[in-house]
Amino acid sequence: MDDQAAVLEAHQAFYDAFESRDLDRMSDLWEHSDRVVCTHPGWTRLRGWAAVSASWFSLFSGSQRLQFILTNIEVDIVGDVALVSVDENLLSEQASGTVAALNVFVRAGGAEFGWRMLAHHGAPVATR
Repeated sequence: MDDQAAVLEAHQAFYDAFESRDLDRMSDLWEHSDRVVCTHPGWTRLRGWAAVSASWFSLFSGSQRLQFILTNIEVDIVGDVALVSVDENLLSEQASGTVAALNVFVRAGGAEFGWRMLAHHGAPVATR
């Protein structure tokens, strides 16, 4: 499998874990270090695996279930770093909307897809 296909597979696995609220699967996709960063829409920036993993636990413990329709996916790979920009079109019982996201992956030996998530940043797109 080439790098772009492997990154896209890891990227999709991230959203599959998110939709299914699978904490173990989400954990497997991330690098477990102090350098990981996550910004959920409306949250302050979280840094370090302890804070990021706690955020997933909190989100998955809530009642809101989300479905993602991903559009405008762009992948850029430079050496051992992959940047994936995407529009997350969210559907839920309470609301819907679009989040512009940037996901950063790093090459990781032994990881299922060869890539692990280093950063996720989501920013809500304002409605007109």
